[in-house]
Amino acid sequence: MIRSKTATTILALGAGAAVLATAMGAFTARAESYRDRSVDMAVEGALDLERYAGTWYEIARFPNEFEENCAGVTAEYALMPEGGVGVTNTCRKGTLDGPVEQAEGEARVAAPGRLEVRFAPEWLSFLPMVWGDYWVLAVSENYTVAVVGSPDGETGWVLAREPQIPEAEYEAALGVLRQNGYDISAIERVPQFDSAL
Repeated sequence: MIRSKTATTILALGAGAAVLATAMGAFTARAESYRDRSVDMAVEGALDLERYAGTWYEIARFPNEFEENCAGVTAEYALMPEGGVGVTNTCRKGTLDGPVEQAEGEARVAAPGRLEVRFAPEWLSFLPMVWGDYWVLAVSENYTVAVVGSPDGETGWVLAREPQIPEAEYEAALGVLRQNGYDISAIERVPQFDSAL
């Protein structure tokens, strides 16, 4: 569940302004970092993408502009025949019964446990700045809870296969974020449904 700020800018400006957006990329304001970047990040090196595929409910997240006012957030990951992973993020604006917004993207494996995700059009995929880091920091043995972050610390999530998880599992996920240098005082619980959709 990651979207590059520069990719959003390129989409908003249109194809003709892609070069301008690229040139301005170095000058755009960065999102707030929620982690101590001097702390090395540990990823789930043995991540099994086949087991990771499917629907995940967003349990908690660090504030970010592209999920502002989103409730009932889900992420759907599907292995693509030509390689890579299709990504569909769904947000309900304002409340659980609010209007549905979706973002479609693609992920690629950069290294074990380290993916890169883009939501910009495919024809822009050659531009490095349209890809955002999506690192799986931990996943439970049965692939029911996952913790995701990025080395810049601008994003981070606790995801689960069900919209509600036991408090002990949530606290364990926060522990993973803490071990990876995140300041968990800024994380927000996401309003979710009582049971799976």
